[in-house]
Amino acid sequence: MKIFFACVSSVVLVSAVALAGGPVGVVSHVKVVSDKVADVSSLEAWKKSFIKDGMTDEQKMIAAWKSSVAFVFQDSPPVEFLHEACVHDAIKDFNVYGYGMCCCASSRIEEFARYLGLNARGKSINAHSVPEVEWGGEWHMLDASLVNYFRRADGKIAGVEEICKSVQDWRAAHPEAIGSGDKLMAFQKENGWTGWKRGPELLANCEFYDAGGWWPAHTHGWASTMQEYNGKGKTPFPYEYGYSQGYEVNIQLRRGERLTRNWFNRGLHVNGVLKDGGNPGCIAMKVGEGDMKFLRGYGDLNDGRVGSGTLEYEVPAAILKDGQKAGVIEVGMPTSYVYLDGKIALTAAVGNGGRIKILFSDNNGLDWREVATVEKSGAQEIDISKLAFRRYDYRLRLVMEGQGTGVDRLGISHAIQCSQRALPTLAQGENTISFSAGPQEGTVTIEGATQSEKKMKQVTAMDFHPVLDNIEPEHFSVKGDGASVTFPIATPGEMTRLRFGGFYRLRDARDSWDMQVSFDGGKNFKSVATQTGPAQGICKYVTVSEIPAGTKAAQVRWVGKVRNTTCMFSLRIDADYAQPHGGFAPVKITYVWDEGGVEKRDVHIAKSADEAYRISCASKPAMKSIVMELAD
Repeated sequence: MKIFFACVSSVVLVSAVALAGGPVGVVSHVKVVSDKVADVSSLEAWKKSFIKDGMTDEQKMIAAWKSSVAFVFQDSPPVEFLHEACVHDAIKDFNVYGYGMCCCASSRIEEFARYLGLNARGKSINAHSVPEVEWGGEWHMLDASLVNYFRRADGKIAGVEEICKSVQDWRAAHPEAIGSGDKLMAFQKENGWTGWKRGPELLANCEFYDAGGWWPAHTHGWASTMQEYNGKGKTPFPYEYGYSQGYEVNIQLRRGERLTRNWFNRGLHVNGVLKDGGNPGCIAMKVGEGDMKFLRGYGDLNDGRVGSGTLEYEVPAAILKDGQKAGVIEVGMPTSYVYLDGKIALTAAVGNGGRIKILFSDNNGLDWREVATVEKSGAQEIDISKLAFRRYDYRLRLVMEGQGTGVDRLGISHAIQCSQRALPTLAQGENTISFSAGPQEGTVTIEGATQSEKKMKQVTAMDFHPVLDNIEPEHFSVKGDGASVTFPIATPGEMTRLRFGGFYRLRDARDSWDMQVSFDGGKNFKSVATQTGPAQGICKYVTVSEIPAGTKAAQVRWVGKVRNTTCMFSLRIDADYAQPHGGFAPVKITYVWDEGGVEKRDVHIAKSADEAYRISCASKPAMKSIVMELAD
């Protein structure tokens, strides 16, 4: 008999409730929001925070642009190796990291635009990438990376082609300014840094240049703009870097579990653990100073950007005791914040000739790897950092063999990374804190790289055992007629919705991906969306909410047709489900901050699933931590 517990996104629940000591095994979607910071925990929450009734399409996209500027700072991007390059997921960018590059910013604007029902595309220009969004029958450029857009004389936001033409026409009339970046910079700084105002009218009238012709972060300015949009050597062309859509913040708490998020860091970040990515400068920068000075104007009340924290789970003794009878204990460890390391603290009681095998799975329990074998009694620590690093969910399985073999203590802990910008910050004066919990749902996720070279760094899509028919595993390239790739997915509770999609290349108008679902074991598939070409790269995501009652397994299938090139660079499938024995239990929220060098602490027990309370700060608080756990 196996005992599964921790009713979480990838673990089947059998008997956790009685062992956990009550009718509720887990509380899901635990959320604490300050009235000083917009809720960006999901696309739905983001939309509610920034998009208001009656807005024009332009107003919607400016709001989306402002949110992107506010929550993600231009810096060396985080790399998870789930996609072609860095992290391209708007909600993950906002909550987990808070920094990224131009390709990340372009993909966010494209994601937001399509979520709002607008057409979007990426454009590659000289040494830069920007997005365009269509409204009013025209394309409009919104650069959330360098923080700008350009208004024409009629007040409308210009597109890339218009910006290029403005630059090129001016350069043709001013051959003295054509040349190196040094020559353009010299022109920019003429007459006390006012020379740039004699440049192209579209640029000269841009509200985002400062008096010296610099963009808000002061890393780029007029001279670099003149190079990026000059069209020389690289005519702007459509190029989409692609994005993943589906991540959301779903904090889930069990008895014995504690999530701590800090408004500080100790130098640890996702690229720095194995030094396989650039170090973000903002890890040591201060908001309101230097390159980050402008962020105060976008509502950032924090002093830093890169946050840290811990997720700790001390498995209740009752579960361990019952698990010893069964011989197997299985634990699911989902997180909303990326794992940077992992440790198991184990106190074993090993019978004569017995042992405890510890296994690890990062593909929803489809495959298991042995972590360690414990053959002697006593306390010990097992490092699982290499396995848990960069993961958002995994399972541990402890298999106990031999008479008298059991576990007296099992503790699991991780360092996590979070963005300070999205944390529920306090400010001087009265702060209204809104607490909520629910819906009581978990999620099983399939997401992995489609490039084989990522295999040693991250799970790949092939690790989730898809069935391929006339499709190459690399980028899921379609080889010919009758091509499909099918992913089975199962949930521990009744499935409530399926959310899935991907980043596609479809070079010809006759190239296509048909997105399908089956709820009867693959006997019948229903088409829910089709993406056709021509597109060098395009993303499409859908949500299926009409799911037969009692469903706990489904198949997601992509059927490809090829004339020129049909392939898929990345994909994500999220199967949401009703938590078995999920519900509400009181939650303890602890805020820690300093006022004038004196530590302050507020402890609140939320006794209902939807309530608000207040915290007062006599002076400007220096935020430290917020801790969330179930109340005893």
